[in-house]
Amino acid sequence: MVTLQDVAREAGVSIATASWAINDNRHVRIPEATQERVRKVAQKLGYRQNALARGLARGQSDLIGFISDGVATSPFAGQVLQGAQDEAWRSNKLLLVIDTNGDDEIASKACAFMLEHQVEGIAYSSWVHHLVTPPNELSKVNTVLINCFDSAMRYPAVVPDEVQGGEAATNLLLAAGHTRVAFINDKVRTPASVGRLRGYKQALAKAGIPYDPSLVILRTADQEGGYSAAEAVLASGADSVFCHNDRTAMGLYDALKSRGKRIPEDFSIVGFDNQEVIANHLHPALSTVGLPQYALGVLGIRLLLANNRQTKQSSVANDNKESAKTNMRIVSRQETLVPCPVVKRRSVKHV
Repeated sequence: MVTLQDVAREAGVSIATASWAINDNRHVRIPEATQERVRKVAQKLGYRQNALARGLARGQSDLIGFISDGVATSPFAGQVLQGAQDEAWRSNKLLLVIDTNGDDEIASKACAFMLEHQVEGIAYSSWVHHLVTPPNELSKVNTVLINCFDSAMRYPAVVPDEVQGGEAATNLLLAAGHTRVAFINDKVRTPASVGRLRGYKQALAKAGIPYDPSLVILRTADQEGGYSAAEAVLASGADSVFCHNDRTAMGLYDALKSRGKRIPEDFSIVGFDNQEVIANHLHPALSTVGLPQYALGVLGIRLLLANNRQTKQSSVANDNKESAKTNMRIVSRQETLVPCPVVKRRSVKHV
């Protein structure tokens, strides 16, 4: 293997000069002719730089840490990782990914490993939007949370706009002329169940329709929950249903069809999450609201890099400029809400 010493000897310079020339160290003055000679020799000999050493020389590793609790192994949430990787690559950065599978000890070791490799920042992500307790080691490096948040709000968080998503889902049904919209919500209190309910109420209020608590049906957020909610939906006098997620909608489909009901002729149905393996293959295909998985990854890395480059004041100005282009809401310096896109298919009938 060709070494830096080989390059220096061939170019007739010291090892330090060769290193400064190859790493473009602008703090050291080296004649342009000398730099050019060293680079040509390095190319001729096939010298390959040690990326870690180059990072130490420049004070910049070009590595971004990405720690997740299941994002890397979840087909549904994998778009978060894809978005983060694409944005890092566009900025000539490399993503160093470690999936902890929810193990706190592995998360702490992952942080220590990344700090040893002088990452420029760490994106800490969860496969589901919820409250997390990040490793204490994250306080030693620029950190952004993606699809999760910490109670102390120590770190900036980029999360889905659950309220906007709930309102958009309800509006799909209201815009089709439905006036008794049932909502099958998760019985567990989560950012998604709380936010989507709030969005549902907002949509009704803006349409001038009084909120009816009897139309909100609490079940487990899965296929079994949707199936078991069918009797309550029929008893409520609803003409349409907004389901907490696509799995709930899938269960409701089965239950209503087993009772001789047609979709969308008898009931219009809207889901949430846009799990394409479900929504696109139901009959009829399910209209839904998607989680902005890819955008979360992109915006998380963008924010991480912006925080590296800018002071707090200039970063806020930049974030607000970006929000105008993406429609995301900057709720506070520590929380950015990313809109959930509407995906129209065939499960909603205009009346």
